[in-house]
Amino acid sequence: MSEMSFEQMLDESFKTIHNGEVLEGKVISVREDYAVLNVGYKADGILTRDEYSNTPIDLTTVISVGDELTVKVLKVNDGDGQVALSYKRLAAEKANERLKEAFENKEVLKAPVVQILKGGLSVEVEGGRVFIPASLVSDVFERKLDKYLNQEIEFVITEFDPRKRRIIGDRKQLVVEEKEAAKKALFEKIAVGDVVEGVVKSVVDFGAFIDIGGADGLLHISEMSWGRVGNPRKLFKPGDKVTTFIKDINDDKIALSLKFEDTNPWANASEKFAVGVIVTGKVARMTDFGAFVEIEPGVDALLHVSQIARHHVEKPSDELKIGQEIEAKIVDFNEAENKISLSMKILLPEEEPATEVEEVTEEKTEDVAEETVTEEAEEAEAIEADTEEAAEETVEEEPKEEAEDNSEEQAEETDTEETEKSPEEETEEPAEEKEKSVEEEAE
Repeated sequence: MSEMSFEQMLDESFKTIHNGEVLEGKVISVREDYAVLNVGYKADGILTRDEYSNTPIDLTTVISVGDELTVKVLKVNDGDGQVALSYKRLAAEKANERLKEAFENKEVLKAPVVQILKGGLSVEVEGGRVFIPASLVSDVFERKLDKYLNQEIEFVITEFDPRKRRIIGDRKQLVVEEKEAAKKALFEKIAVGDVVEGVVKSVVDFGAFIDIGGADGLLHISEMSWGRVGNPRKLFKPGDKVTTFIKDINDDKIALSLKFEDTNPWANASEKFAVGVIVTGKVARMTDFGAFVEIEPGVDALLHVSQIARHHVEKPSDELKIGQEIEAKIVDFNEAENKISLSMKILLPEEEPATEVEEVTEEKTEDVAEETVTEEAEEAEAIEADTEEAAEETVEEEPKEEAEDNSEEQAEETDTEETEKSPEEETEEPAEEKEKSVEEEAE
């Protein structure tokens, strides 16, 4: 029997290893991206950062020289004469066994969220990964999932297929079950009139939904204040803490209110706002038929358009504006319906006195009018007198002429009976007298 060489003896002192084998190794050197392990083989083992964890980390922060790790052999010779090792794959295999057991037993697991993916969350359980789709994260769809990063959440495994790397978790069913249990417990202890603390979950046009610890109650817009609320979003936002009281419970619906009786401004309204009382308030809002005036926080009174001024007002905005402070008198109070009517007109004088300028102008206008009428009457009388005189003169001046046989001259005379003589007649008269004088001389 031949003696063995030193190398042969050295080789015999090392164990034989195979791909896929699980073995123990001792860390002899650590750097940021890899660690060197003594695995009892003739070559050292190399554990890279990628094979230690799925999350990029600095190995010097998690491994120290002298640590013993259970690893899996990937390759006996990685090409450089060293053994390629993996820590995460062995951990994943162990984790799969754990996840399989939890899946079969419908066990509730609790683990940290290590990554936010496009379609959901990635949760790590003892080295294994579980994917929770966004639709199964909560009982309501959440578009932004960043708030879950690094948080521990509870879930159950609903699908397990490690060969296809498909391990699905469900958190939604746990949230629903938890809420149902809390809701049942809440309804067993609450009653109408109870004062409850809550957190605003959402605000809509008609009110706000408030989580009162197990169930959501509706705070309707009409129950937010004794006064009028135009927009609930100006009063509340999600996350606000609010103290309310339960106004009504109908099956699983809860109606909330902030109109506590001790803050009711209408409690002594019949005394404070009796008919005849003069009040000061601010115009809160306007409509076509009038303006609503806040005469006390939570108390609005109607100033009808016909009661704004003594003159005709087409619409309230012609005389008033929002926020304007006015003084008015209460003319009606309806205690049953909490309605108050105001009047500004009643405080105004019956007739506003005219100014001196207007009086002088008016007097002058009257004087001018009288003078004009007098002058016109005098002119009319003068014209009438002149007309009568002209008519008399015309009658006296008519010539007493002898009738002639010529019908044309008779017609001309008829035409000129009511008028003065024409120039032609005046020339004809001397001609006739001339003829007569000539005939007399001839005789």
